[in-house]
Amino acid sequence: MYQYSSVSTPIGTIYVICHEEHLVRMEFDNEFLQEVKDGDLYVYAPEDPLCEMVTSQLKEYFAGSRSTFEVPYNLKGTPFQKEVWNALSNIPYGEVVCYQDIAVNINRPLAVRAIGQANRRNPLPIVIPCHRVIGKNKELVGYAGDKIGMKEELLKLEGVLV
Repeated sequence: MYQYSSVSTPIGTIYVICHEEHLVRMEFDNEFLQEVKDGDLYVYAPEDPLCEMVTSQLKEYFAGSRSTFEVPYNLKGTPFQKEVWNALSNIPYGEVVCYQDIAVNINRPLAVRAIGQANRRNPLPIVIPCHRVIGKNKELVGYAGDKIGMKEELLKLEGVLV
């Protein structure tokens, strides 16, 4: 059974999904609610201590009083994806890197496209800050599929963009 909650933010509603003692997923889309309707694996539990901790930290992040997240999470992905997500976790608040930087950082300099795909599959956007990865030419490219506007807003919040 998964517990979930939601929090309203300047970039829209964010759904946090927890399982046992770990945050396992975050969603931006109301499509998640269709998934909830179609099955009985999810319970809306805003009072769940972990869901409450995550939503509280998200509120602090959007209020500008939090720059890192301290929540237990469990990532499901390939070893390569986990390696990329770990590298993303080390990008400091208010800084950006390009996909090539991540590829070099994990000693896979030719894996730039694969880095982009791992970013796209990041199950914990914002907590694992894939929005801090930009194109080599300093262009804002790709975020959560077609949500480049969200990336722009997150980078403005962090003071990267004006």
